[in-house]
This record gives sequence, C-alpha cells and structure tokens, in this order.
Amino acid sequence: MMTAPQSDTRGRSRLRAGAHRALAATGMVPAIRPFVLATLAPVVLLGLGIALGGVWAAGALVFIMGIVALMDRFVARALPHVPDAQEFPAADRLSQILAWVHLALLPVVVWAVAGDSGLSGAARVMIFLGAGLWFGQVSNSNAHELIHRADRTLYRLGVAVYVSMGYGHHASAHRHIHHRYVASFDDPNSARAGEHFYDFAVRAWPGEFVAGHEIETSLRTRSRTKGVHPYVVYIAGALTVAMVMLLVFGFGGLLVWLGLCAYAQMQLLLSDYVQHYGLERARLPGDRLETVGPQHSWNAPKSCSSALMLNAPLHSDHHAHPSRPYPMLDMPEGAPRLPYSLPVMGVIALVPPLWRKVMDRRLARIRAGMTAQR
Repeated sequence: MMTAPQSDTRGRSRLRAGAHRALAATGMVPAIRPFVLATLAPVVLLGLGIALGGVWAAGALVFIMGIVALMDRFVARALPHVPDAQEFPAADRLSQILAWVHLALLPVVVWAVAGDSGLSGAARVMIFLGAGLWFGQVSNSNAHELIHRADRTLYRLGVAVYVSMGYGHHASAHRHIHHRYVASFDDPNSARAGEHFYDFAVRAWPGEFVAGHEIETSLRTRSRTKGVHPYVVYIAGALTVAMVMLLVFGFGGLLVWLGLCAYAQMQLLLSDYVQHYGLERARLPGDRLETVGPQHSWNAPKSCSSALMLNAPLHSDHHAHPSRPYPMLDMPEGAPRLPYSLPVMGVIALVPPLWRKVMDRRLARIRAGMTAQR
C-alpha cells in the first residue's frame, strides 16, 4: 500500500511534470520563466484590482514598488544567461504577448479609473498608479525590445505600443540618434554631469522629437523613399487614440489617458537619465566619437527588477549589441554599476540633491578611470 508521504511526493512530481509540459507547449523554456513571472504577475494583480477593488487595487503597485525592491535586496541569484539562439523564439513570443496585453489593458485601465467601474476613489488612484508603473517599466522596456527587431511585424508592434502612449517618435530617435550619439552632447537623451532630471527632461523630450524627425526625413531623402513619413504615423496614431478615449470614455477618460502617457514617458526619461548620467565618449581627430564601450552606460544587475524590465538595466551590453534579445544580455567586465536597482535610482533622481550625493563621487571615479585609460 502507498503511504501518505509517498502519495504526496508522486502527486507533486506529476504537478511539476504537468507544469513543464504546459511550459514547453507555449515555447517558454525554463530560462524565460523569471521574465514571464515578473512581467505578467502585475497584470494579474491589476485584473483582480479592477474586478474586486478593495485591497486588491493596491496589488500591482505594492508588487512593483515593494516586493520587487525587497527581492532585489535579498535574492542574490542572477538571472539565467542564455549564450546561444535557443532562447530567441521564447523571448520574442513573450514580447508579443506583453505588447498585446498592453494594448488591451490600456483602455480597460482608463475605464476602471474614469468610467462607471464602481471602484472607490482610493481604488481608482491605486489602479492608476499601479498600471502607470507597469506601462512605464514593463511596456516601455518591451517596446524597446521590439523596435530593435529586424522582423517588421515585431518592430511595428513595438511602435504601436509607443504610439498608444503618445511617444511614437522614440522608435525613430532611439535607434537612429541615441544609439549613434550616446554619451555625447549630440544625443538629447544622454544626461550631462551635474544636470538634474527636470532640466534633462525638458531638454530631452523635444530634443529627441526634433532629432528623430530630422534623421527620418534625411534618410527618406537620401534613399528617395516614397510612402507615409513615420512621424505621420506617430502623430496621427496618438491623435486617434486620444479621440477614441474621448469618444468612448468622455473628457475624464481623455485626461486619465494623458496622465498615464505622461507617467509612462517620465519613467522612460528617468531610465535614459540614470543609465547615461555624466558618461562621455572622447572626441577623436576629425570630430569622430570613440567607439561605444561598456564604460558609457550605467548598469543595475539586480535579478528581480531586471526580470521586470526585460534586462534593460544591463545597458552596456545592449549598446554593444542592440539587436541581442534580452535573455542573452550580460554584465560586461568593468562596466559602471549603479548602487541600487534602476527603479530605485529613478526615484532618487527625482530628488536632485540626493541624486548628486549618491552619484557624483561615483561618476568622478569612473571619469578619472576613463581619462587614465585614454
């Protein structure tokens, strides 16, 4: 006769085997699991908050702001690094899922906050803040992944995510300007030493809008490309989303959507600010910039927040290999490290005196080392 412990052990084994089969059926191999759990758990919590209200409305907010930060501190194990092509299908599949979830979730959140959802005022605020964090940290990171893909379907899906948040021009400016001129005064999205975040944001947003338009127009002129200018898509797309929000959810819905856009865009600008603060490439003869290296990006290799942001905090490796899928990103030797996770550093950046206290000595050491190497 089978004893109770043996029965429990076999039951757990069958459950694990079933979970492995289910994971294999979706193509989500084990190395992708941390990314799946970190990015989709807040969506489940948001869904429960919208449906049930009450304490559930704070679920996603608490998860992203509290639980992830605590796990970064106490979970030392690094994310699995995938050195070969086995992860490509699973990485792209998760990115597609996240993009479609974003496009479906956005109007639901606007309805929950501005519509006849039956939620209390406090619950609406919590849903707005939690969803805004997910759009800013997960959707932005995922759209960033997608616009670097050679597959045009994946690229367009990334553009659609940015357009839905009123930030379509980032798809052009990021690829053609930021990656070419990063860590120089020619890049609007590279923060200068001593520049606080608010000055940076006021300079960077219009700067990248103009720079992206200029490079797209120049590329089209040189190649004699016909068809719709990308900026027509970005602007018309954002205006269409705004009109839909107004017609379906009223003026309140439009204001909530604009608030979510501003919230998400601010988080993207915070990421750019933190990841390149004060790091500069040398000017070579002929006014050329030195080759981008690991020393030109700040990195935050914290396991849980890295999973939440699809390894965006491993920024040096991304700049060295822009098309490399996120599970393959690694921490290069000698690359500058931030003292805390990227989300925590973003909060610190909102308080300029605290930011300068935390970062300026570290920046001085990094810059001195770069000068010595040159």
